[in-house]
Amino acid sequence: MDPAKTESDAKRGALYGRVSTKDKGQEVENQLAELRRFAATQEWEIQAEYIDHDSGKNSDRPRFRRLFADAAQRRFDVVLFWSLDRLTREGALETLQHLNTLTSYGVGFRSFTEPYLDSCGIFKDAVIAILGTIAKQERVRTSERVRAGLNRAKEKGVKLGRPRKILDRQRIIALRDVEKLSWPEIARRTGCGQGTVVRAYRSYKSAA
Repeated sequence: MDPAKTESDAKRGALYGRVSTKDKGQEVENQLAELRRFAATQEWEIQAEYIDHDSGKNSDRPRFRRLFADAAQRRFDVVLFWSLDRLTREGALETLQHLNTLTSYGVGFRSFTEPYLDSCGIFKDAVIAILGTIAKQERVRTSERVRAGLNRAKEKGVKLGRPRKILDRQRIIALRDVEKLSWPEIARRTGCGQGTVVRAYRSYKSAA
């Protein structure tokens, strides 16, 4: 360690490696060996290593979840991974959300093979701002795709929204007058809101 640095100046690091079931088992060890060497050159003190042997297409990976749980507790200052697609392959928006989550925890990130993905360097603010802008654009595109899909469905005559419940007034009258049930119980049995069944009952009675 550089004598000019104090112990408190040293960054606490975490390594994340992922190897899919289709990859050779040795590949993750190769990743980790390179990551450890790089971390040593940065004088990062490795606090934990998180290894998954699952597909990166979803975030339901045990060690991936543990990584973010520990990041939330600030058990390290920076996460080092081999490449962005080793961290996750969920898609642009989800990937950016994961990186933004780390940033919100005060934890930096660095891709070993993609040095431009570095939230710890002199361009930290620029990297985070760019990622935020891309995430916003991706959300807009997603919203536009959803609207386009809804418009196409409407053009085809597809009815959107929740299906309307059929209100059985006779049953409401019977449940109230014959079985003497409470309004909440009648609402539960008919699957309608309490206000709806009360209004239906009173409307029927006033018209009788």
